[in-house]
Amino acid sequence: MKYFIIAGEASGDLHAANLMRELKLKDAKAEFCFLGGDLMQAQGGTLIRHYRQMAFMGIVPVLLNYRTIMQIMESCKTALLQFQPDLLILVDYPGFNLRMAKFAKENLQCQVHYYIPPKIWVWKEHRIKQIKKYIDKVFTIFPFETAFYAKHNYKSDYVGNPSVDSVFLRPNQNQTLDEFCKKNQLPNRPIIALLSGSRKQEISKCLPKMIAAASKLTDYQIIIAGAPGIDPQFYHSFIQTQKVSIVFDQTYDLVQQASAAVVNSGTATLETALLGTPQVVVYHVAFPRFSYTFQGLVMKVNFFSLVNLIATKEVVKELLFHFFTVENVAKELEQLLHNKEYRLKMVNEYAKIKNILGEPNTAKHAAEKMIACL
Repeated sequence: MKYFIIAGEASGDLHAANLMRELKLKDAKAEFCFLGGDLMQAQGGTLIRHYRQMAFMGIVPVLLNYRTIMQIMESCKTALLQFQPDLLILVDYPGFNLRMAKFAKENLQCQVHYYIPPKIWVWKEHRIKQIKKYIDKVFTIFPFETAFYAKHNYKSDYVGNPSVDSVFLRPNQNQTLDEFCKKNQLPNRPIIALLSGSRKQEISKCLPKMIAAASKLTDYQIIIAGAPGIDPQFYHSFIQTQKVSIVFDQTYDLVQQASAAVVNSGTATLETALLGTPQVVVYHVAFPRFSYTFQGLVMKVNFFSLVNLIATKEVVKELLFHFFTVENVAKELEQLLHNKEYRLKMVNEYAKIKNILGEPNTAKHAAEKMIACL
């Protein structure tokens, strides 16, 4: 079979590469053509464009780079027509991918599958019309997504969650606090982990408050999880006189050893829960009070963190909008670190979330279902 895959971000490159690996195991004649990254390229096939050429976030960057985006889109359409795939697989990246789905349905005789679909359950719910019209099959990574699609009379398949796979397969699972500290030349003291995001803009908005709050807990050392591609000096510009350390490429190890974590809202909140570390979730929003007042008009969910969304209740405290203050974060850390009953309740809820998400092997499950459809 011939597979054309579009992944427009680093995370999509990872998930698509895992899917390609599983497809090759089940289809010895698999051929790939794709827009993606280094991990997908390592699996073999023809790379049309690298996702780095497509990584524009926000309205202004998209408008400024509109011509580039249109050129990439035309390259993708040409490659689709030349490759004539049996299956077009879309990985997240909805603005671009939904247009490609429409083009494929109007110009090709192939199935279109969405693996890791857009978060239309948060906002832009109207996109369900495009999905129902142009997507043959949706493979979800959260059980509540499957329920969302069912509400719209569209059958989707839950295949598991990639974060479960990543945490399950992580190295150093038996590492001790002492071993972690010796490896990184750190004092053997309890840790507060700070996960401030992967982009400079969000790091710069969140990290100063995170550091100030954690610094109030004087019995703990503060360690930042360094994001790939971010220069250490960028972090040091926020540390200033505080005693704060940074580790790179060891986020899971750090979180596993931490007594508590302050986590910028995103996939890291779910990973922290799967690792069993008590956390407080934060997120910076421009014009926080104004945004808080009007967020209900565009957001269709009661919670923002994946942990609470999966549990359908508050398991972890979300300090967003104007509630994200140094005082509020410090107060929640105090609870997480010193209230044993509070900690235990959170950890017990984490165990329930693991059961909801199910077993690992997300890419394997997706590949099996895709080939069955073909």
